[in-house]
Amino acid sequence: MKRVYLFAGHYGSGKTNIAVNLALQLAAQGKDVKIADLDVVNPYFRTKDSAEDLARAGVELISPAFANSNVDLPALPQEIYSLVQNTSFYAIMDIGGDERGALALGRYRPYILEENNYEMVFVANFFRPLTRTAEEAIEVMREIEGAGGIAFTAIVNNSNLGEETTAQDILSTEEEVNKLCALTGLPLLFTSVKESLAPRFDAQCIMPLKLQKKIID
Repeated sequence: MKRVYLFAGHYGSGKTNIAVNLALQLAAQGKDVKIADLDVVNPYFRTKDSAEDLARAGVELISPAFANSNVDLPALPQEIYSLVQNTSFYAIMDIGGDERGALALGRYRPYILEENNYEMVFVANFFRPLTRTAEEAIEVMREIEGAGGIAFTAIVNNSNLGEETTAQDILSTEEEVNKLCALTGLPLLFTSVKESLAPRFDAQCIMPLKLQKKIID
């Protein structure tokens, strides 16, 4: 288990849903967890939509003061540095979509690399228009890596069609995610499935998700 988890992916990949769910699961295990929203491109900070759930679980949320407002480019709060400078808790960082959103990660890069106790996770959704194949996903990965300055270390298969997702939909993406792992040399961290589908899969390789209905990124 790493201390810092960075989730990035194409817009609509569901990276925020993954980040929030991991934070809630760690908190349920009695872990001290903080989560930060680094998306300075999208004016609607979707992690903020789960603020009440996170607060009830005892997870501290760090997000710009104008999250979920009409401010186009809110500044990132100074408190985010605590996630990479204080190693006494688990830190989850929700990175903005694509290379533009990943630019914000660069300022925290030296601390993350120095501690070297992190997972930089690419969240793949093969049902999204620009990441339908492993090759397309790799293009997005390289753009994000170039902007943020940190290479990916793992992959999450979050392929879904929202509430309409079936077990067969998820299984249909296995070949493509396995190809992505083979081409990049990265391990599959887990495949995410909504809770109602979890019993149909091997519990050791999936993350059951409580869908955050407002979250789309």
